[in-house]
Amino acid sequence: MSEVVMGTTILFSVLCVLMLLRFPISFCLAVSSMVTAVYLGIPFMNLFQKMSTGITSFTFMCVPFFIIMAQIMTEGGIADRIIGFCNVLVGRIRGGTAIVNCLDSMLFGGISGSSIADVTSIGAFIIPMMKKQGYDTDYTVAVTCTSSVEGVIIPPSQNMIFYVVSAGSGLSISTMFMCGYIPGILFTAALATVSYIIAVKKKYPISEAKPWRENIRIVRQAILGLGTILIVAVGISAGVFTATEAGAVAAVYAWVITTFVYKTMTLKKTFQCFLNTLPTLGTIMAIIATSSAFSYVLSYLKVPNRVAELFLTISSSPAVIMFLMILLMIILGCFMDMGILIILLTPIFYPVAMEIGYNPYHFGLIVVLTLGLGLLTPPVGTSLWAGCAIAEIPIEKCIKGFMPFYLTYLAVVLLIVLFPDICLFLPRVLGYTV
Repeated sequence: MSEVVMGTTILFSVLCVLMLLRFPISFCLAVSSMVTAVYLGIPFMNLFQKMSTGITSFTFMCVPFFIIMAQIMTEGGIADRIIGFCNVLVGRIRGGTAIVNCLDSMLFGGISGSSIADVTSIGAFIIPMMKKQGYDTDYTVAVTCTSSVEGVIIPPSQNMIFYVVSAGSGLSISTMFMCGYIPGILFTAALATVSYIIAVKKKYPISEAKPWRENIRIVRQAILGLGTILIVAVGISAGVFTATEAGAVAAVYAWVITTFVYKTMTLKKTFQCFLNTLPTLGTIMAIIATSSAFSYVLSYLKVPNRVAELFLTISSSPAVIMFLMILLMIILGCFMDMGILIILLTPIFYPVAMEIGYNPYHFGLIVVLTLGLGLLTPPVGTSLWAGCAIAEIPIEKCIKGFMPFYLTYLAVVLLIVLFPDICLFLPRVLGYTV
């Protein structure tokens, strides 16, 4: 057995064993890389340099700011006001609460960038409310969980940052963010349409009307909070800020609004927000650092090149190769966490996608959106588990309610694969290099 084959076997065997033993993923990546490095004679200093480079890159610097921004907006009540704002817009439509759910997730995706954060925060409030209004529990969980995945492609998305860092080819996080807006809106519109059709068919309720003065008050309060999202969206798209600068300015703006306008943020809460960001930030830093070392060992073994050659021997058709990659991502997504898969698969699949002519940003959106489906599929399905826990319903009893939304999800993925301009149009119009 050659050194390359043996090294590859050691790398993935150690990784899989440690993951099965339920060690933290950063530990799995680090140990598997170091054990393989010992076998191949790679100096540990090379691995440590790669780990340092991974977390000191300018791209990564935006992560802490976006995490702090999300904490301040959630603790300061901006997220609650966004729910009220969406209810004013579409609450009076048949099944309006379900559509509000979809819009909330789209806007909250611009705050947290996390599906599980969406389910546990918005879902904890809106799932009991929908059940009380007479919506079927499986439908309520399906709408909440599926719409929460909007957060993985609507900026600021932690998963997009994982992709950019893992690709390791000088991609711009600002450009990647710009690619997510139109697909995110398309995804929201598709889910809202399906929610409405089912609501009409099952004659779900219409929300009670509120006095117009109350509606004006709700909108006026929400607009200030929505300014945080506009800073990120408009600031980056207009070239005023980089992603890192936008995160910092948005975090400060959110703190000012919640402290001096809403008066819901105190010094004690502010300090607690910073403390709450540390576990998440520490985890992300460890994952990115160790994934950089893991990617270095993969490149040393030329695993990406060999995988590309393998796919090209199966078929010369880009459509067939992309179908195989998507199928593999969907299958793996059922058993592994999304962030882990982005870190593991991007260094392997990225060269394949470039070889068959895909745009790196287009491919990034395909990866993130496809792996997002794993958040909704058992046995891992973290967002699915969270939604079912809040609704107090076994997973097996809500799968039927998910089927229309699964099909809608796959249809959106197919549209984005077939029509790259859905994600590339906006950055091109704004003058970004894609």
